[in-house]
Amino acid sequence: MSKPVVLVTGANGEIGRTLLQRLHAEGRYRVVTVDLTPLAEKYRSLCLETYAGNIMDRYLLDQIAAHHDIEVVFHLAALLSTRGERDPELAHQVNVEGTLHLLRMAQNQSGRLGRPVRFLFPSSIAVYGMPSIQEKAKAGRVREEDWNVPITMYGCNKLYCEHLGRYFTRYFRQLGALATAARLDFRSLRFPGLISAETVPTGGTSDFGPEMLHAAARKQPYECFVGPEAKIPFMAMPDAVSALVRLLEADRAKLTDTVYNVSAFSVSAAEIAERVRASFPGAQISFAPDAVRSKIVDSWPEDMDDTRARNDWGYAPAFDFERAFDEYLIPTIRERYNSVPPPSAGAR
Repeated sequence: MSKPVVLVTGANGEIGRTLLQRLHAEGRYRVVTVDLTPLAEKYRSLCLETYAGNIMDRYLLDQIAAHHDIEVVFHLAALLSTRGERDPELAHQVNVEGTLHLLRMAQNQSGRLGRPVRFLFPSSIAVYGMPSIQEKAKAGRVREEDWNVPITMYGCNKLYCEHLGRYFTRYFRQLGALATAARLDFRSLRFPGLISAETVPTGGTSDFGPEMLHAAARKQPYECFVGPEAKIPFMAMPDAVSALVRLLEADRAKLTDTVYNVSAFSVSAAEIAERVRASFPGAQISFAPDAVRSKIVDSWPEDMDDTRARNDWGYAPAFDFERAFDEYLIPTIRERYNSVPPPSAGAR
């Protein structure tokens, strides 16, 4: 039998590229990708087929589904939080309507194949909305069902799409003639801030951590857009991809929900800056909090309770704070920039 086909949207992104390498290394799937921009040349050989196009294009998605028996979807394409606040309507179109198009396609595939297509959806800490710093500190580790009152369009989009996925999995067309047809199998992870050594940050509101690292490695000054006391949970990118793959392979009968918190370590901006300075003694890091972006970060919990993920499908991160920096981030980022000439004076 031929290997099952996996569709990865947003394959050029931070999660996407690491996921492509992981899927290729394991060799159990054939991978098809779609992204707004053509997939980088070094990743094309890892894939069965690559498409450049918009997830808003229903015709494109239908053509992909017509040419491939897609059994798994990793829907990674999204408009991130910072840009989403600048253009909320576009964020809704991409993050909600685009997701709905993918859910429709996966549902149709489930019916055609006669078995559920597994649909993996990265959600976000942005679905939470803490009302104050005091309440945030008091709440501590937040469970999936608590404080689901996001203050950003991105958070609203992600929370709604979690509900859409649950609906498609459990209730799709429950009153219609197709009520007994095979439904898709939606599985979602609420990620904390993700830190990658492989890709440059792309404007997420949690990117103050990775931005510090990459700026220090490039010998560029960095002005942090949150205050030193700002604290949220983080995760190293390899753990994020491992969690996605592990949830993909989990026995549906053992899953008690469609959405799971995952986390690894919770640190403040000051703690990250201290660790970066220890590894890059010349690092120039200052703090100039932006009122709006700081407010958004402050609305996210200090930590997320991932007990449900650990109990249901054995989630366990490999990287704590020290190991993430010592064994993954610092060595990989140093190597990445070793061949890059230092910036000219005054470069930002």
